[in-house]
Amino acid sequence: MRLLYVFLLILAVRLASVFVVQTYYVPDEYWQSLEVAHKLTFGYGYLTWEWVQGIRSYVYPLLIAGLYKILALLQLDSAHLLVVLPRILQALLSAYSDYRFFVWTGKRKWALFLILVPWFWFYTGSRTLANTLEASLTTIALSYFPWYGESTAYLWPAAICCFLRPTAAVIWLPLSLYHLRKSRQNALELILKRFVLIGLLVAGLGIAIDTYWHGQLIVTPYEFLKYNIFNNIGSFYGSHPWHWYFSVGLPTVLGINTLPFIFGVMETVRKSEKYPVSKQLLITIFLTLVVLSAVEHKEFRFVSSLLPLCLYVITDALSRWSIRASSTMLWTTALVILVGNVMPAWYLSTVHQKGPIELMPKLRDIAREYKDEREHQANILFLMPCHSTPYYSHIHQNVTMRFLTCEPNLEKKEQYKDEADRFFEDPMHWINSHIPMHPLTALPTHVVLFDPLAENISVFLRNYRLLHRIEHAEVTPLEGSQALVDQLSEALGAQSPNLVSLLQNRQSRTGRSILVYQRLKKGEENAFNRGPDPGQNEPDVHDHPPLEDLVLANENENLFN
Repeated sequence: MRLLYVFLLILAVRLASVFVVQTYYVPDEYWQSLEVAHKLTFGYGYLTWEWVQGIRSYVYPLLIAGLYKILALLQLDSAHLLVVLPRILQALLSAYSDYRFFVWTGKRKWALFLILVPWFWFYTGSRTLANTLEASLTTIALSYFPWYGESTAYLWPAAICCFLRPTAAVIWLPLSLYHLRKSRQNALELILKRFVLIGLLVAGLGIAIDTYWHGQLIVTPYEFLKYNIFNNIGSFYGSHPWHWYFSVGLPTVLGINTLPFIFGVMETVRKSEKYPVSKQLLITIFLTLVVLSAVEHKEFRFVSSLLPLCLYVITDALSRWSIRASSTMLWTTALVILVGNVMPAWYLSTVHQKGPIELMPKLRDIAREYKDEREHQANILFLMPCHSTPYYSHIHQNVTMRFLTCEPNLEKKEQYKDEADRFFEDPMHWINSHIPMHPLTALPTHVVLFDPLAENISVFLRNYRLLHRIEHAEVTPLEGSQALVDQLSEALGAQSPNLVSLLQNRQSRTGRSILVYQRLKKGEENAFNRGPDPGQNEPDVHDHPPLEDLVLANENENLFN
């Protein structure tokens, strides 16, 4: 019965995160799962280049699509349920993996505490990310790993994990070798009857699913490695120095837990005979970080699967330390860890980058209710960095929408720039080249953008009025941050990086707020273009010369639709 209470506690925390975490993290949470599932189920939506090239597996989106199909058959496919239920599904899987972590660690109190409080897991544990699924499957597999026996049940979740995220093999290769080395069974028999057999069954089923949905024979793990590793396409989306996972990535994911993790590392190194499991986990963590460091493109979520390994090391060390520690030290340590995790979890889950999530219900209402002069539905133009918001999965209306794409240089063209880069180089030139200006009813009915861009395209916005301003994120001036970095670099005797040159491009493309503009209808021009009311704090539109006075580019025949 106690285990049931533990599971219910874990489940309550994970389900709470579904409703507490209301911020935007990375595009893949939507564009590699929900948007794909929406397209599969309802027949309209958008598939990114990864799905066109076949480097993604349909296995995870199909789980969500199945949920969508049930909702559609029951006529319960509201946009709200399409957003919430997949997150609840992921939260259930994460809760089960957390429970398995508790069992794996010997049902220790520290294990329950440490799996519930990490800020990063609370922040991502209910998000529909392939990395979250990978982390959950990794934890489940670790809990079935034969640390002290001969079980091979772990191979099933491990194989699924490697098929969905081929880079997961970096974790499971050293652990599988450890299993073969310590097993009393014949190694060749174990490999052929378990490793190879289970691997072929999982791969065969996965290839069959992907071949059907991609419409051609395809092995998505190979395509994933070919594009992201062999062709280094990932570097198009950013590069980091080789040491980033050691110096920034893993310490950030661990947060305040980095301190007890360092303690756990020291204890394991000093008394390795007392920590056989932690010793093997540390070897796996180190090898994984080394291999991942060889890839230029790095992200925090790429090491989320190492979190359960690190938490086990911490649990093992703190459990032994607790035996001789005083009650005051125990409670102080627990309180520091709790507060150190709650603060970033609260801020990042409720404040930072909340704009896109608050934006979508407003766009949903526009898509459902708006009609222009010709009784046509809304068509929405996103003038933002690509994939800055969710898309059809959160609106669930088949209206015309367009965003700035950012496909990598797959054809290896010289001096290649994606559409988003070309737009932000000269916004008005791009608008004049791609948006039909005459008649005015041909303009997009709604434009969505970050606030710094409004001034640069104010002439275009002459025929729009501000409909919504949505708070997005705190924006810190670069100058203040530069001074702090300069002082820290001087103290360390290192050369100070130029934050302005590094971040000005990113900061100029995003902002504190997201603005939604609505095109003026006939008869509204005089009412909204007279200039701001002295009693208003903020004008509805920018007062500029009529759009008709602009000299349009020859490429203007390229229609919005």
